[in-house]
Amino acid sequence: MRILDVGCGINKHPGAIGIDRNPRTRADVLCELDHFPYPFADGAFDRLTAIHVIEHLSDVMGAMREFHRLVRPGGTVRIETPHYTDFSSFCDPTHKQHLTSFSFRYFGMDNAGYGYYSDVKFREVSVRVKLLALWRWLGFEFLVNRFPRYRRFWEHYLCYVVRGKAMVFEFQTEK
Repeated sequence: MRILDVGCGINKHPGAIGIDRNPRTRADVLCELDHFPYPFADGAFDRLTAIHVIEHLSDVMGAMREFHRLVRPGGTVRIETPHYTDFSSFCDPTHKQHLTSFSFRYFGMDNAGYGYYSDVKFREVSVRVKLLALWRWLGFEFLVNRFPRYRRFWEHYLCYVVRGKAMVFEFQTEK
């Protein structure tokens, strides 16, 4: 399985090809992550991971188009990012994006009614929200992840009290 680890930093996924902009990382390829295309052929990878990197990019739409281009049909994309209510989303001055668990809905088959933003499509395999420890222990994390309607209710009304920590998205490319 060919894996591309975008923004790999010093914790590159074992066996993956790592790309990063920082020469002090364990990247195999150095490139500016905000400039597309990356130096790889279309459909060159079975899996792409972007662990705590998409919030650093200027163009989320462009990055998702590039991720789609790089992953073969039916391949998977895993994105992890802070939830916008977490302290880490705003305390890092290199963060340019503050995302919710619904931020990637534009790339789904129903595209949230905004199909004109992008032609690329991903099938959402899973969305997992991690909450701060207290809320996890009290069972809120289970409810948020088990019931999509509750997740929407939580994000609309409760998330500034029952704060999120991070989100993990798994997508499958549709071409």
